[in-house]
Amino acid sequence: MRVFRSRLLPVLVAAAVSLLVVPAGRAEGPVPPVAPLSPQGPVMPLAGHHATYDLKLVKSVGAKSPTSARGRLLYEFHGSPKDGYDQAFRQVVQIQPAEGTTRLSDMRSATFEKGGDFTFYVKTISQEGSPDIVSGEAQKSRGDILDITLQKPQTETMAVDNKVLFPTEHLVKIIAAAKAGQHLVDARVFDGSDDGKKVFETTTIIGRPITGPAPDAPLQHNAVMAAITRWPVTISYFESGKKDEGPSYTLAFELYENGVSRALRFDYGDFTLGGEMTNLELLPTSTR
Repeated sequence: MRVFRSRLLPVLVAAAVSLLVVPAGRAEGPVPPVAPLSPQGPVMPLAGHHATYDLKLVKSVGAKSPTSARGRLLYEFHGSPKDGYDQAFRQVVQIQPAEGTTRLSDMRSATFEKGGDFTFYVKTISQEGSPDIVSGEAQKSRGDILDITLQKPQTETMAVDNKVLFPTEHLVKIIAAAKAGQHLVDARVFDGSDDGKKVFETTTIIGRPITGPAPDAPLQHNAVMAAITRWPVTISYFESGKKDEGPSYTLAFELYENGVSRALRFDYGDFTLGGEMTNLELLPTSTR
């Protein structure tokens, strides 16, 4: 899976849901290579795949933290450096606050990333009101300047200074660092989440390669995945310019060299959600 964040996750589902892939517009233009090289050779092509994760509350701290939560995350990824990368996920969560009635939320996201172009669409449905939709595109068309154009919730344009990575670029950089034996990656990342305007500062900590088989049922008898190296990874996301205040969100997982992830942990500070892989389907992978 790509390095993605469920920042709208104050909410998830109990029942099984089918993956809804919302088409994201494809940007045109020159296609610079996405995957960097590590000192130990080229990074393995990212694997196209469908994955399903069951979500549950694994930690809750404080009197106002939720008392229970459960849900499901469905994820789809496919593409190549030349053709671009399509990513989509649907996350439905049911959460019981310390006080009040159970809350249910359904978030659907689709992105397309090709070189210096990125399009995004995020729709969140909750029982509190009408759906929230954020959509737009971002382009690296002027050196280190990122131009962002929002279509929803309203038309708006803005420019961001300094080098920024898109989600798949960020993922590839982390894998390359892991292969090279590096343990720390700092990067500014734009993924279209929240209001579609924010660039997040991130710090990634990479542990030593994990030995031994993964316990998830879809991985126990998967010879392809068993032969691929994986690392424990923790990514902390900070509001731009606010690193001294601590992360607003932390994502931990075990990352395979082909981009598949297991053992998800979404840490919001006062509570943590865990994601256990329950299904994995590897798709044909393009090396173009």
